[in-house]
Amino acid sequence: MVQPAIQQTGPGAVPAAIRVRNPRTGREDHEFTPPTEAELAARCHELRRAQLAWQAAGVEARCAAMRRLADALEANREALVQPLSVDTARTAVAAGEVASVVRNIRRWCERAPALMVTDEFDSKLMPTLRIAQQLVPYPLVGVISPWNFPFALSFIDAVPALLAGCAVIVKPSEVTPRFAGPLREVIASVPGVAAVFDVVAGGRETGAALIGQVDAICFTGSVATGRKVAVAAAERFIPAFLELGGKDPAIVLPSADLDQASDAILRVSCTASGQVCLALERVYVHESVHDRLVDLLVEKSRKAGIGYPELGDGPIGPMIFDRQADIIDAQLDDAVAKGALVRCGGKSRNLGGGRYVPATVVTGVNHGMTLMTEETFGPVTPVMAFRTVDEAVALANDTVFGLSGAVFAGTLEEARAVAQRINAGGMSLNDAGLTRETYEAEKNSFGYSGIGGSRHGDAGLLRFFRRKALFAQRGVPARI
Repeated sequence: MVQPAIQQTGPGAVPAAIRVRNPRTGREDHEFTPPTEAELAARCHELRRAQLAWQAAGVEARCAAMRRLADALEANREALVQPLSVDTARTAVAAGEVASVVRNIRRWCERAPALMVTDEFDSKLMPTLRIAQQLVPYPLVGVISPWNFPFALSFIDAVPALLAGCAVIVKPSEVTPRFAGPLREVIASVPGVAAVFDVVAGGRETGAALIGQVDAICFTGSVATGRKVAVAAAERFIPAFLELGGKDPAIVLPSADLDQASDAILRVSCTASGQVCLALERVYVHESVHDRLVDLLVEKSRKAGIGYPELGDGPIGPMIFDRQADIIDAQLDDAVAKGALVRCGGKSRNLGGGRYVPATVVTGVNHGMTLMTEETFGPVTPVMAFRTVDEAVALANDTVFGLSGAVFAGTLEEARAVAQRINAGGMSLNDAGLTRETYEAEKNSFGYSGIGGSRHGDAGLLRFFRRKALFAQRGVPARI
């Protein structure tokens, strides 16, 4: 995923207005003015002040307040979906983002109280010691969210952090910021939450300034920008939770149901026009079934129409960030120049000002092509044949990334045996993209796909605590 680099500005700099491009028309039809550094610092100061009471209120009170937020989001669904739809050119997906956030808040509210229980025990090494543990939340957590799922990924870190007792400030991507105003209005309508949760629209300078104001930072975006976030966080000795790019592989064994495998591969490669970190961007298929799988992918890809002139005309919408279309075009040019064959689809098309990339299948690829090594972030499916399982595993692991992936086989046991050898945080067996369907299992990103505690499973909340030990001496302190 391409994301503007973070740059520092001086404390007295006055931010210029940022203009926002409409992905369907290509026109800049919206603008906003970011806060100054002083204004951002003032907001963060107020959040810190309110966090003390939020933490002291206890988890049950926080859960009650967050359930009210979920209700308010649901009641104002249309007001939130409309700006999301404009920025992303996706109506159904935008509605799904809001619905998923509501579900996620309620799920965390059910789980959070059980996670706040701490142990107290007698030391086995010093019998007179009684040891208690305390969970201390980071006072203020910053969240920098990306443009591909701007609403859902603003909340995926914010919700557990708030329930842990932190205050949270979110900076959405400047590419998709229109929902920030309506969301602030919804948050303001929820007593309790409004004092400790804020959303600030801004560009890369605001993101850089935010890292200087918070106690922990969560970032979802590109590896290049993630590096800058990590460096800035390290300089301040604060934790950084980074979810970065991916180049997810799929392995199709000769025993797999090819019809089902092609359905799953195409669905995940083209979900949200491929603008998903867990999109399948490399497909390795056994040579004995290679041609049949390619035929199925081409046949089904040709039926996946472009959503133009109306979004409902097909599942493939315009690229949200037009520079991403340039990257896809360059990767396809590089692959073709090195001998690859585009079987269907192809480079981006300008339709009514929008940049559309059709569902594309490419064969004759190898790891000397950027299409097989760098993140594509579009509806492109390159397919490569393999001879042995060992070769397939080696190809899947020949990457700097390690976000997720998939294995298709005749049985789940056969798929599991291969999936266990892949260096990625979440593997789907006989399906694809399942890590996006549930947040119940902890998983870590491998390689350049990220760093920090899992945002899934119980660790998704527990990472927002520092653990403190209280040692009670019930006997006589030792003498010198």
